[in-house]
Amino acid sequence: MEEVEDVALQVNQTLYINNLNEKIKKQVLKKALYSLFSQFGKILDLVCCRGIRLRGQAWICFADIGAATSAMQKMQGFPFYDKPMRIAFAKSKSDIIAKADGTFVSREKRKRESPPAANTDAAHQAPQKKQLPTPPTNLTPPSNVLFAQNLPDECNQNMLVILFQQYTGYKEVRMVPGKKGIAFIEFADDVQASLALAGLNGFSLSPTHALNLSFAKR
Repeated sequence: MEEVEDVALQVNQTLYINNLNEKIKKQVLKKALYSLFSQFGKILDLVCCRGIRLRGQAWICFADIGAATSAMQKMQGFPFYDKPMRIAFAKSKSDIIAKADGTFVSREKRKRESPPAANTDAAHQAPQKKQLPTPPTNLTPPSNVLFAQNLPDECNQNMLVILFQQYTGYKEVRMVPGKKGIAFIEFADDVQASLALAGLNGFSLSPTHALNLSFAKR
């Protein structure tokens, strides 16, 4: 998979992500991306590269288009390791999908069958960048503490502990004395808090109460 600047918007099962933090180690990045995106559906493949031209980019291949579409819509601009992710559909079909539907062609064969470029001025012009979707600008900066709202009256500290302790890095739940419906949940770092927010925001605590999570203001 190679897609440095030219990002097509044709709907398919593979997402192209850029603007990722280049300082994060490859294996750490893959694990965090998998944890963050697996909530939307089955992931068939996840590729991160460390080459100079491919740093800060990743490709995630889902089992179906619906999962890929939902992930792109909900995670667009999500602050991941202090940088908002930019997400689009990948330019070409993933090899793993092409093999499954019988349309796979090896890269070597593609090169042999590719016709020579036309000798025109247009053929020698540098490809123009396609504008990526603009991430939201009103995001609260990431924090290791989450602010929970819209809690039902019967929700207590033990219920929230059970809900959040499944996420790595969980530290504690702090209820607010005298104020119903809100709480603070602390994690070891911003990344772990981000994963919990992505996984539990909108979680149905009761038929009439969906959990509303955001980063607490520092």
